[in-house]
Amino acid sequence: METPPLDDKAKRMRDLLSSFYSPHPSGSPNMSSKYTSSDDINSSSFQSDHYMNVMVHEFNLEGLLHKHVDMVTEIKNLDTDLQMLVYENYNKFICATDSIKRMKSNIIGMEGEMEQLLDKIMFVQSRSDNVNTSLSENREHIEKLNKKCNLLRKIQFIYDLPDRLGKCIKVEAYADAVKMYTGSMPIFKTYGDSSFQDCKQASDEAISIIVKNLQEKLLSDSESTQVRAEAAILLKKLDIPVDNLKANLLEKLEHFLIDIQLIPEVVEIVSPSSHEVAFHEFVEAVRAFQNIFPDSEMQLVKLGLDLVNKNFLIVEEYMKTRISAEDLLGVLRVIWNDVLQMDEVLQESSLSDHSLEAAKVSIKSFVNITFSYLMQDISDFVLNVLKRDEGDHHSLKDALNASTKTLLQGSKKFMVDVCKILDDGVEILNKSRDLIIDWVKEGFQDFFRQLCLQFQLFAGRNDFAVIQNQSLIEGSQGDKAFPGLVLVLAKLSAFIEQSAIPKINKELAASFSCSSVRKHGLFVSEGISQKFGTVGESFLHKYIKMRTQRISLILKKRFTTPNWVKHKEPREVHMFVDLFLQELKVIGNEVNETLPKGMQKHQRADSACSSNLSLSRSNSIPDEMLSRSNSRSNTQKGRNQQYFETHLAKLFKQKVEIFTKVEYTQTSVLMTMAKLCLKSLQEFVRLQTFNRSGFQQIQLDIQFLRTPLKEIVQDEATIDFLLDEVNVSAAERCLDPITLELPILDKLIRAKLTKT
Repeated sequence: METPPLDDKAKRMRDLLSSFYSPHPSGSPNMSSKYTSSDDINSSSFQSDHYMNVMVHEFNLEGLLHKHVDMVTEIKNLDTDLQMLVYENYNKFICATDSIKRMKSNIIGMEGEMEQLLDKIMFVQSRSDNVNTSLSENREHIEKLNKKCNLLRKIQFIYDLPDRLGKCIKVEAYADAVKMYTGSMPIFKTYGDSSFQDCKQASDEAISIIVKNLQEKLLSDSESTQVRAEAAILLKKLDIPVDNLKANLLEKLEHFLIDIQLIPEVVEIVSPSSHEVAFHEFVEAVRAFQNIFPDSEMQLVKLGLDLVNKNFLIVEEYMKTRISAEDLLGVLRVIWNDVLQMDEVLQESSLSDHSLEAAKVSIKSFVNITFSYLMQDISDFVLNVLKRDEGDHHSLKDALNASTKTLLQGSKKFMVDVCKILDDGVEILNKSRDLIIDWVKEGFQDFFRQLCLQFQLFAGRNDFAVIQNQSLIEGSQGDKAFPGLVLVLAKLSAFIEQSAIPKINKELAASFSCSSVRKHGLFVSEGISQKFGTVGESFLHKYIKMRTQRISLILKKRFTTPNWVKHKEPREVHMFVDLFLQELKVIGNEVNETLPKGMQKHQRADSACSSNLSLSRSNSIPDEMLSRSNSRSNTQKGRNQQYFETHLAKLFKQKVEIFTKVEYTQTSVLMTMAKLCLKSLQEFVRLQTFNRSGFQQIQLDIQFLRTPLKEIVQDEATIDFLLDEVNVSAAERCLDPITLELPILDKLIRAKLTKT
């Protein structure tokens, strides 16, 4: 008898008892001394003297007292545990003794009762044998009668079979007729030529009619595939060959696929019950075909694969119509339900695995197509700048706002669509969750990379100068809009770097806040963001270059056309000033539409008398030069001294840096444009030689430019300095630098203002 397993408490009690009663509490008496120590109080080799010596050397008096208290407490606890252990052991011995006594008292008298029970069993067995012996003859007779009754029923069924088959023919219950006939075939094979010859002949005639009707159904094109398949199954049960109809039925199934093709627009608008009904009929036809031709698995699998591939091709074309996530999920759900039904019939086809791979391709195409449409929308809004009219002052602002809004809203909508796809729970996409997140990351990376590449290619074009020259000559409005397009692209690049990419990264991290996403890191790398910053700066510099080149052409035409040595006295402000201001106004409008104002420069407080101060300052240097020139009789020595003093005075003036860093603000761009244009004006002046009238014409034009330039640039000190530089350069290149008197200069300027 096996000992029952002990529980934890019993094991613990046994170990305590063993340790209490064991003569070797530390283990085996033969245990090697290397495993015990004379200092171990629990070992058999414990030496009290040695232990006390060690304790005295290691501890002071206070430590020995603490050790003493601990040992006393431990001894008391051990004594208490051992006492309780002995009590518990004693109680168990008492219980065991009582149980043994009860067992002895219960066993007494049981042997006599068992003998009485055995006698009763023997008596019952003898009575049962007597009953079986008396009924054996009647039982055998009943069994013989039952067999005869069953045989008579079968014989009666055989005699009634022709009539039964006739009734089945009338109601077209061919399945029941075939079942009854095939069930009677063993009897006809044995007794069909003797006892049941007439019945067999009549049944054969009826079954021939059934075979004829089934063959007609099988060959009829008006019957459904399922009905034809059932007819083929019944003919096969009757041993009628139907293999020659395999190709015909298979062709019927192929035509069936055309009737149940997926129509996404119908799935989107109407309940897909009609599709489910048609596909259910197709599945039943496939099941019937499989039953008829068990060796046709490969052909049916090919039909299923063709259906899946055709549906996913339809999905690919449907996605090109810019569908939403709900539409895509609805179509994929219908396809997956069809695949599950096909898998029940064709279990070895692996259509579900094939559909999963095809669904991955469709989702990836959906991601790519969405980003391509987003890029197309941004391009369309930006390129609308080229179609604007001259009177449309808000097209740059509208194009910029529309492109930035499209970028943010399009990205957000795409994130919402992806979240719907991930959270929908469609089984066909559950296994691709991590892949979809990777595709989203790759999609955003590729989108911004392609967008940056397009910007870089556009920024690197060298034909802007040619376009600028042609637009100046031909006046093409589309070409004139190119600088505005460049400015919009500059601001859009800065917006993508500073706002769009960080915001999209933040929203994506919030949308896909799971452990599998956190390991992916940022969706758009910082390197792409930095590239947009570089492209934006190149666009901004290109815009400034294009506009300054156009103004330089106006200045060049102005200074190369007349003969400045034979110039007539100035009668009015030259028309190039109007062209120059008109260009600056166009630049100001474009900059105001696209860029923020930025920090304003400090202006002089007394703006009312700024014009008079400018007039006096513009005349001060030439007057001094004139006086020096008269006093020195226009000698070369006097002119050299005059240039020296002029350049020496410039050293103590406030310096203006021409080439500074351009920021994305109206103030920075306009100031840079003004400095470059006035510097170009100064350089064109230095290339000419003026007589007195030509110099005075330059003085008049420059003086007229002061006020409108300050209104555009809003930096009086810089404008005054640069215009003074132009006057000084003109005076240096003048043969007789005598300025116009202030009243005459003021009169000509007022006349121009009145005229304009």
